[in-house]
Amino acid sequence: MDKKELNKAIEKTVLKMAMEPNNTEHYHDLAKYYAMDNQYEKVISVYESLLEIDPKDVQTLLNLGSIWFYAKEYKKALKCFNQAMLVNPSNYLVYYNIANTYAELKNFSKALHFYNRTLDFNSNDPEIYNAIALLYHDFEDYVEARAYYEKALSLEPDNITALVDLGNVCFKLFDYTKALEYYYKVFELAPDNKTVALCIANTHAVNKDKEKSYEYFNKALELEGDNYKAYICYAIAKSDFKDYEGAVELYKKAIELNPDEANAYILSGNLYSNLKKYKEAEEEYKRALRINKLDPSLYVLIANVYYMNNEVERSIHSYRAAVNMRPENDEYKLVFIQVLEDFIEDFRKDDIIAAI
Repeated sequence: MDKKELNKAIEKTVLKMAMEPNNTEHYHDLAKYYAMDNQYEKVISVYESLLEIDPKDVQTLLNLGSIWFYAKEYKKALKCFNQAMLVNPSNYLVYYNIANTYAELKNFSKALHFYNRTLDFNSNDPEIYNAIALLYHDFEDYVEARAYYEKALSLEPDNITALVDLGNVCFKLFDYTKALEYYYKVFELAPDNKTVALCIANTHAVNKDKEKSYEYFNKALELEGDNYKAYICYAIAKSDFKDYEGAVELYKKAIELNPDEANAYILSGNLYSNLKKYKEAEEEYKRALRINKLDPSLYVLIANVYYMNNEVERSIHSYRAAVNMRPENDEYKLVFIQVLEDFIEDFRKDDIIAAI
C-alpha cells in the first residue's frame, strides 16, 4: 500500500469511526494503518481511546505495551501487560512480554519467573527457550545458557539465532570445537552471513589456525555489509600471529572506512604501545580523544604511554585529567597516587645526590 492508498484508508476508517464510535474493529484498523505509516504517537492515541471503550481488550493491551517496550518506556509497558494478565491469565504472550520487559530492566529473578510461567502455557516454542538462554547469557551463566539453547535447537534444529548464540556460549566456555560446529552449520544455512564468517575466523585465530582464520576473514570481507568490524577483528588476529605490519594496514583501512569511530584508533594505539612505538601510540590515542573528548580512559592510555616513555611529568598530568573527570574511580586514583609518589621519591633522591 503506497502513501496515497494509505491516506485514503485512514480517511475511510476515521469516517467509519464517526458513524460507529463503539465499534472497536475500526480502532484496530486505524491503529494498523497509522503503524504502517510509522505514526506511532497516533497509534498510541487510538489504542488509548479504544481502551476507554473496552478496557479488557487483551490484544490492544499487548500491542500498546509492545509500543512502550520498544520505546524503552518499561513502566508503561508493564502496566499494560499486567492489565492484560488480569484480563486473561492463560495467555502465554502476556507472561512472555512481562518476562522480556524484566529482562531489559536487568531483573533476573522476575524475568526468569515469568519465562517459566510462559512455559506453563506453551512449552514447545523455541523462541521462549532462546529468550531464557539469552537471559542466562546476559548474566554470564554460560552453562545454563548452553542448556536452554540446546533445548531450543531440539525443537527447531535450523534456528539460526540459537545456533549463533550457542556457538558464542561455547566460545566463552572455551569449547572451540563445538563453537565451530555451530558456526559452520549457520554458514551452511546462510552462506551470506557476514557475522558468522567473522565468528569462524575469530575462533580459528584463537585456535592458532592461521590459514583457516585468514580464509574466513577474507570471506567475511567479500560479503555484503559494513567492513569496519571485519577489518578490526582481522587486524587483532594478525597481531596475534605477529604480522604487525599487516595489522597496521588493516587498522588504517578501518579508519579510512569510518574516521569518526574511535575504536580503530585505540586498538592501533595499543598495538604501537606494545611494539614500544610510543610516539605513534600517543598520536593514535590523541586522534581517538578528538572524537571522544570526555572519555577518561583515553587520558589513562596516554598517561601510560608517557610513563613507559619515561615522560613522568606528562604522565602525571594525564592521570590527573582522568581523575578529575572520574573522581569516584578508585583505580584511576590509586595509579595516579602511585605514579605521583614514585616521582616525588625520585625527585628527592636526586636532591640528596646533588647535595652530597
